[in-house]
Amino acid sequence: MAGLNCGVTLPLLGVLLLGAVRLTRGAAFEIGLPYGSGITVSISPGASPLPPGKPCYIFSRKMATSLVIKSGETKGFSFSCLNPENYFVIEILRNIDCMAGPCFFGEVQLQPPTSQLPTLNRTFIWNVQAHKRIGLELQFSLPRLRQIEPGDSCPDGVTHSISGRVDSTNVKIGTFCSNGTVSRIKMQEGVQMALHLPWFHPRNVSGFSIANRSSIKRLCIIESVFEGEGSATLMSANYPLGFPEDELMTWQFVIPPPLRASVSFLRFNVSNCERKEERVEYYIPGSTTNPEVFKLADKQPGNMAGNFNLSLQGCDQDAQNPGILRLKFEVLVQYPQHESNVSYVVDLSHERAMSLSIEPRPGRQSRRFVPGCFVCLESRTCSTNLTLTAGSRHRISFLCDDLTRLWMNAEKIFSCMDHRYCLRKSYPLQVPRDILQLPVQLHDFSWKLLVPNDRLSLALVPAQKLQQHTQERLCNASFSYLLAGAGASPGQDLYFGSFCPGGAIQQIQVKQNISVTLRTFGPSFRQEVSRQGLTVSFIPYFKEEGVFEVIPDTKSKVYLRTPNWERGLPALASVSWNISVPSDQVACLTFVKERTGLVCQTGRAFLIVQEQSSAAEEVFSLEEVLPKPSAHHHNFWVNISNCSPASGKQLDLLFQVSLSPRTVDLTVILIAVVGGGALLLFALGLIICFVKKKKKKRNKALAVGVYNGNGNTQMPMQPKFPKAPKDIDPHVYAVIEDTMVYGHLLQGSNGSFVQPEVDTYRPFQGPVGDCPPSPPPICSRAPTLKLAPEDPCPGFSPEPESEPYTFSHPAKCSGGDGNTDVPLLHAHEAEQPGE
Repeated sequence: MAGLNCGVTLPLLGVLLLGAVRLTRGAAFEIGLPYGSGITVSISPGASPLPPGKPCYIFSRKMATSLVIKSGETKGFSFSCLNPENYFVIEILRNIDCMAGPCFFGEVQLQPPTSQLPTLNRTFIWNVQAHKRIGLELQFSLPRLRQIEPGDSCPDGVTHSISGRVDSTNVKIGTFCSNGTVSRIKMQEGVQMALHLPWFHPRNVSGFSIANRSSIKRLCIIESVFEGEGSATLMSANYPLGFPEDELMTWQFVIPPPLRASVSFLRFNVSNCERKEERVEYYIPGSTTNPEVFKLADKQPGNMAGNFNLSLQGCDQDAQNPGILRLKFEVLVQYPQHESNVSYVVDLSHERAMSLSIEPRPGRQSRRFVPGCFVCLESRTCSTNLTLTAGSRHRISFLCDDLTRLWMNAEKIFSCMDHRYCLRKSYPLQVPRDILQLPVQLHDFSWKLLVPNDRLSLALVPAQKLQQHTQERLCNASFSYLLAGAGASPGQDLYFGSFCPGGAIQQIQVKQNISVTLRTFGPSFRQEVSRQGLTVSFIPYFKEEGVFEVIPDTKSKVYLRTPNWERGLPALASVSWNISVPSDQVACLTFVKERTGLVCQTGRAFLIVQEQSSAAEEVFSLEEVLPKPSAHHHNFWVNISNCSPASGKQLDLLFQVSLSPRTVDLTVILIAVVGGGALLLFALGLIICFVKKKKKKRNKALAVGVYNGNGNTQMPMQPKFPKAPKDIDPHVYAVIEDTMVYGHLLQGSNGSFVQPEVDTYRPFQGPVGDCPPSPPPICSRAPTLKLAPEDPCPGFSPEPESEPYTFSHPAKCSGGDGNTDVPLLHAHEAEQPGE
């Protein structure tokens, strides 16, 4: 009885389940494939997994998760869910064998029609097998194809995957979207074309046809047709994997007149070749050297008019380490500009250690087509970047719709190896005329100035006095100079600041190597180009980081700040400013803030202000309150010497100098007049008293009686002196030396005379105001300050041509190797000035 119940229950359960499936499944479909058509239809699960709670099955006689319909079969089926497009895909494969019999050529149809297929993601595959001597051509109707990288998707979801065959190996030619330039693809030995359609796309045509062609004797030929301005990105076969060994692939470009084409390699790799050499070959219309052969690393041709071919040739690779050959490139087609017919000569044949780069200006990328900007060398080799080197004469042209999208950067190196040869020599720092005549904005021109360590220093004299760029007074000129040099310790850069014309700085002296960069800020630089110009001189070495010679203007304030403003003055660095004050003016020195906020870890930091006329100096600690504004009637020095700051406590100091007319104090004049009058009266009184006293003594002498025993009553006769010659002034008397009169008092015990000690005036033999105040030596910067260094102007030379010397430390501290090289300069080729 139990077994009978079981036998009845199982069929009943199956009927109930079948009824439930029929109640929930979607519409029924039926697909019939003609016999001999070579078509196979497969339905299988897609990328999304089947839901565990609500399974979706294919029902055709039985429930399943896949279904295959072969040529000559007809099957009906349905799905157990209402949204099968989320879980299943359908693939329609058609094999076409051109080796066994005649091939089908012409427009390819979608079979079976999409109207008979369920609304699933569909893939139509045509697999054509042909003999090696037979070429096959895929022709695409409008819109043409656009190649994309594997893994990328197309906006409409429709993609074309095309593969070829080399012997028994499939080679992927590429993945393509619609709306491109690829019109035909030729292959031999077979082709596989796959068309992927999303379930919602209404497309019902294949969009291509197959034609029979003769052997092309290479892997494939891709034709790209341009009808106007535009660009195409193309890739080698199997990209991004390796290109097949020793194969040849060609791209044919159709360029209508008057358009011009330029080729740029975006990415490439080369393999390890045993035989032959990997290369690209161009067949360019009008060229007398076809084919033109280039390496993949070379600059590729540009500004080409008319159709041309580009071929990629592989090599026999090393079996042990083959490497990868791959290429991704862009072809840009645009109308020729006026500048493309104009050539410019840049003569760098007389230059040494100099380079000029023309490159795209950084900017935002646009989604729409933007014509390219190319620089062409000899009108044929074009690229977005071009570097011209010294020692040659270059002829360039531009293929660009807007030359403001390009700019120029140049670099030149001045290097002195023999300090004896370079001392006192001067060289101009000016932009060559051949560069200024180019229709592209000059962005930067950098001069690297290199001198022997501890042998020479540098002096920079501008054509016009410079202004330092500060927040209080911004530079508004069309160009400025950026100065960067070596710091106080090895590996520490020192940025002196940004300077523009129209200021008060007449000269800048730097201790060691320095980089001077001329930076422009717009097209107005061409109108102000005459204002640019620096002269660099090699001067005797000094130990300060820099010395600024400042001549303030009576009309405006001068703002000055310490180097390395953003990061603080380097530890143990010392900088001075030589400030000139006109005789009819008074200079007011004002520090912008009350305190520096500096905390020294070791040593002390000082500010020294020294009058150059009297050599009187004031010394202030930079860890304390800065001095109040002070007036100066004569030229004076300002020196700032840093300590080793504690972490996060940097030294940055900003001060200003302003001039005002010197005023006359009436009180001083009144006191001077009264004092002068009193002194005059006192002198007159002394004279009158002296005269009266003389007269009184004379009268007394005349009233004295003299007794004469001889009875001679005559007055004593005055002694008769010989008459002096006419050329001798009778009022000049001989000088009687004290040593002659009182010599017996000065005679020593040994009979020799002892010279008296007297104060004697001696004229000052040294310079006044030529050197800045000497800071305390680094190794002795302790709380006790030594105000009178042993040698206030070390290294002074009385030569008339000597440069103004700066102060140096009297003692050299141990520690540090004195290296002041600029780190970024050592890799450049050096130039010996004057050779």
